[in-house]
Amino acid sequence: MVRKLKYHEQKLLKKVDFINWEVDNNLHEVKVLRKYHIEKREDYTKYNKLSRNIRELAQKIRDLDEKDGFRAQSTALFLEKLYSVGLIPTKQNLSLANEVCASAFCRSMEDFVTWVDSSKIKQHVMNYNEERDDFDLTV
Repeated sequence: MVRKLKYHEQKLLKKVDFINWEVDNNLHEVKVLRKYHIEKREDYTKYNKLSRNIRELAQKIRDLDEKDGFRAQSTALFLEKLYSVGLIPTKQNLSLANEVCASAFCRSMEDFVTWVDSSKIKQHVMNYNEERDDFDLTV
């Protein structure tokens, strides 16, 4: 168990920003965290490590001999996996795997929120996107 902070300790902690450290100079990281609403910085670092591993594996596959049958088979399997997870838009080329970044893991989660037809939030979003039809929302 952790003890309760004293008054002066609480006041000092209010002035500290735990996300944006001056030493790290991580402005891009903070932008991505806010854009995709990632709550934990550790999640972003995991996404970064995974994307780095994907790029390294793509480079190793690319370094294989072009006439090798294993290269064609592993390329097809690798691209199929990345496409099924949603990290790349098409299965055409191995160069797409080289462009995978940490934000690619967050992109697919953006549009999974759905609203009831009578929801005020849905009406507001549709007004903003200029897609609102009064007949459909009168229910």
